[in-house]
Amino acid sequence: MQGPRIDADKRRSDRRSSALIRGPISAEFLKSAFKEADWPRDFKPEIAFLGRSNVGKSSLINSLLGVRGLARTSSTPGRTQSLNFFEINEQLRFVDFPGFGYARVPKEIKSSWGEMATSFLAKRRQLVLSIHIVDSRHEPTKQDLQLHEWLEESNKPQLVVATKSDKLSNNELRKNLGHIARVLNNDSVMAYSAKSGRGRSELWRVIKSAIETSA
Repeated sequence: MQGPRIDADKRRSDRRSSALIRGPISAEFLKSAFKEADWPRDFKPEIAFLGRSNVGKSSLINSLLGVRGLARTSSTPGRTQSLNFFEINEQLRFVDFPGFGYARVPKEIKSSWGEMATSFLAKRRQLVLSIHIVDSRHEPTKQDLQLHEWLEESNKPQLVVATKSDKLSNNELRKNLGHIARVLNNDSVMAYSAKSGRGRSELWRVIKSAIETSA
């Protein structure tokens, strides 16, 4: 009985994929997950957001959704240890990963983050796109390079997005995007600004394409 019901849910999700994100966006916090047993069990497509602490990940998510304060930053960087799931238009989910790379976080917590990230990237069938967020102003860190390797090993669609692009001149931004692309061995890096909205429409197009491709 269980198998056919799951298959039917997946077929309904696939049929709806081409109609995702039309009109106003509704978004709500769904749950926090500290272990695999807590992950949602349906077949809604998921978009993962990953990046180091203080890179502007929560600001990007909030600006992308047009909802102030939905994804929250902790007053202490590195405190959040869970995967946070947000339901979008009741048809897909954003998955906000813990920030990594904060120096004062205990080693055992850093290790658990790596285990959680690699497990999710390797096992999650619903994951259709991983968005690796970097700061457009800075050199990618060793943790960024490790995350890039994780994403490569997952063999699933990924995109590098460089936040805080409004803080650079056009020449500086173009130079930095090219450098980040070379360091991460990525064909292209998308510029984004939560303040000005730069890159918002382009990022939604990539998300929609990833969902439609996976259907």
